[in-house]
Amino acid sequence: MNNRVAGAQGPSAEDLSVRRGGIVSGVEPGSPAAEVGIVPGDRIVEIDGQPLGDLIDYYYQAAQDELTLRVIKSNGEEWVVDLERVPGRALGIDFDDPLFDGLRRCRNRCVFCFLEQMPKGLRPSLYLRDDDYRLSFLHGNFITLSNLTAEDLDRIVRLRLSPLYVSVHATDPAARRRLMRAALAGDVLGQLRRLVGGGIALHTQIVLCPGLNDGEVLNRTVEDLAALWPGVASVGVVPVGLTAHREGLPFIHPVTREQAAEVIAQVGAWRRRLAERGITDLLFLADEFYVLAGRTVPAKREYAGFPQLENGIGLIRRFLDDFRRSKRRWPARVAPRRVTVVTGASAFDVINRAAGQLSETIDGLRVDVLRVTNQFFGPAVTVAGLLSGRDIGATLAAAGPDRLGDEVLVPAAAVREEDGRFLDDLTPEDLAGSIGRPVKVVEARGDTFARAVIGEGATA
Repeated sequence: MNNRVAGAQGPSAEDLSVRRGGIVSGVEPGSPAAEVGIVPGDRIVEIDGQPLGDLIDYYYQAAQDELTLRVIKSNGEEWVVDLERVPGRALGIDFDDPLFDGLRRCRNRCVFCFLEQMPKGLRPSLYLRDDDYRLSFLHGNFITLSNLTAEDLDRIVRLRLSPLYVSVHATDPAARRRLMRAALAGDVLGQLRRLVGGGIALHTQIVLCPGLNDGEVLNRTVEDLAALWPGVASVGVVPVGLTAHREGLPFIHPVTREQAAEVIAQVGAWRRRLAERGITDLLFLADEFYVLAGRTVPAKREYAGFPQLENGIGLIRRFLDDFRRSKRRWPARVAPRRVTVVTGASAFDVINRAAGQLSETIDGLRVDVLRVTNQFFGPAVTVAGLLSGRDIGATLAAAGPDRLGDEVLVPAAAVREEDGRFLDDLTPEDLAGSIGRPVKVVEARGDTFARAVIGEGATA
């Protein structure tokens, strides 16, 4: 291992713009990178002469056992570093951003785009519309494929960037162009065929907008996607989300109780027809359809391993099954304890029933559940993941101190993982200070919920 300094003044600004590379955010102590002097703030621009445009390039090039890294130090020096990597051992480098050459922005103007319906005044990063296939591979973000070039498609296939998550919405070209208000949106089937033919697994979604891509348009979309099974590994259908901030956007009818029941019947019929053709575990509905229709969610076996859990498909079923299994570990009694739980309208009935079972079964425990109406986005938005700290705080304040428990539990889905804040930038600590009660963030798992409610005071 050795380093060779190539020019104390470093490369020109123009050279750096071409070879941007990735900025190191952390180096594992004792790692190969640490041994050759790489430190946070360094910029890795090439490996074995190949420029690095993103984290995928880095992973691909860093898989070799003998490497030459070109590094720009924070003082402008350029180092050429030779090192040997122990097989199976990583170089020990973390980066501050997986996209070294910048985020690819969405060029569509979808009639249902949630970011177009955000209230004003939030942090700028919340309004960024990404449509980057690299984030789809790395983090499971849904993308439209409408900004992919032929070179992008070739790279995805060549590097086996699988699975990808694709927002299809409709396979009928005219319907898809109307939905996405983009001329290049119509050839999605050709792109899907290219990816599936190249061995890329695809998880797809349909945001259902009444009058735009339901009915026969939905039938065609399901038929076209089923023809690409098993390359198309899942199709998730989710209802359109409409906020109170749709100024200047086309009118879209919300999904009603009756329409939700119709979609459940339509998708159920498709699942039966597909099963007759040997196509199983392909088509799934978001939990919101069942909540809207007042129906029980399907059994676990109907979710085929929950391939689109992060898309709100199967969360209720997983919660119910985990909660039921947790019962055998419940204590008979606890030291006197009162807990307040807050959640959105969609999950209220499920959470309230679970809380009732805990209160009735465990002596000394009282659990109250408060339904939070979403004023931040509008009352039509009912999922817990889009609750603001402000609305939670207002609900707790309106309940009054006499109705609050010793501890308040809030859903983890409402708190951003990267910074621990609600969408309106309030924190659970801010909330605790305003209500004078400790606030605990709880994951949407039935067993986790039960443990958090029972607390540490359980006695046999």
